Amino acid sequence: MKMANVTAEFAIPGWVPAAVRLYLGHTSGGQSLRALARREGCHPSTVLRQVRRFETRRDDPLVDEALEQLGRAGQPGPGAACQEDTDPMTAPIRSAALVADEAVIAQEARRVLRRLSEPGAMIAIAPDMEKAVVLREFPDGRSARTAVLDRGVAQAFAIKDWIACRKRGRVAAYEITAAGRAALRRLLEEEARGRPGLADAGAAFAGQHRDWDEREVAEEGGARRIRYNIAESPVAVLGRRRDKDGQPFLTPDLVAAAERLREDFELAQMGPRVAQNWDRFLTGADRGGFGGAGPAEGPRAARDRVAAALRDLGPGLGDMVLRCCCFLEGLETAERRMGWSARSGKIVLRIALMRLKRHYEETGAGSGPLIG
Repeated sequence: MKMANVTAEFAIPGWVPAAVRLYLGHTSGGQSLRALARREGCHPSTVLRQVRRFETRRDDPLVDEALEQLGRAGQPGPGAACQEDTDPMTAPIRSAALVADEAVIAQEARRVLRRLSEPGAMIAIAPDMEKAVVLREFPDGRSARTAVLDRGVAQAFAIKDWIACRKRGRVAAYEITAAGRAALRRLLEEEARGRPGLADAGAAFAGQHRDWDEREVAEEGGARRIRYNIAESPVAVLGRRRDKDGQPFLTPDLVAAAERLREDFELAQMGPRVAQNWDRFLTGADRGGFGGAGPAEGPRAARDRVAAALRDLGPGLGDMVLRCCCFLEGLETAERRMGWSARSGKIVLRIALMRLKRHYEETGAGSGPLIG
């Protein structure tokens, strides 16, 4: 019997992520991985990873419900003969229609994700519930309902990876993810700016990657508090991550050593010659001085401190701190440019910062306060 062509476009909402469309195109649309890869202009292995990722995520009740509904969208209904043979073996799970309007999802996200960001907050939902509720547990044991949302909205949040199931059972519990917090920051940025135009459309997306914090800096008149973006530096991001034992991956003294090097690097850029030739300190280049640098070519002391630190670290370690601490390259970018295996950069960076910290302790170059 000849199989019907089921590669038609799915009538799915426009907000559905591209990875979900690839999954549905393969599992429900019957398209091959190579065909999807040609359509998207990527390698078939990329499509395979996305398909496997969402196949694994079907253990999540909300994700499974949403994918089931999206898989049926746009497909012709079963014939009468098929309907006669259909005998469901389990009780049907209550499901709500997915929200088709992206504006509704954004409006609900600003309301619900803001509540989920509060300490001790989670979404509780059961198979027989048409609504999901946001509950917040307080340190004294009390709990309070802070928001209510439709089941379809909760499914959309799960598909977009804004919430993740932390506890399965008769009543499933969901918590906000890092992607959900980033989406909330972007949506609040858009709301603060009003409807973004062409000039500032990217500003809201940049806001989701900012994580503002405050710190004190020492000045002649006393300490002063400043506001800064701790997510700007890859080192600051690693400094907030925890290992399996709950300890910071980078200790505060290692982060301080990285900030000291970055400050000297920024000071060395000041002067008539803004772009210094730091590439000579990368692997395979002449690891010497600048040669003939006059007093007008930037603060010599800061330049010499950076050069001395990079020479002490040597090839490899010096490359890593220069790229991540000074050029602010991401770890994945640094690994790719240096030809290293994935997830090895953070280990090398930690070793390099330990050596850099020892260099500052031996030379006394890191004893003074940061400029801020």
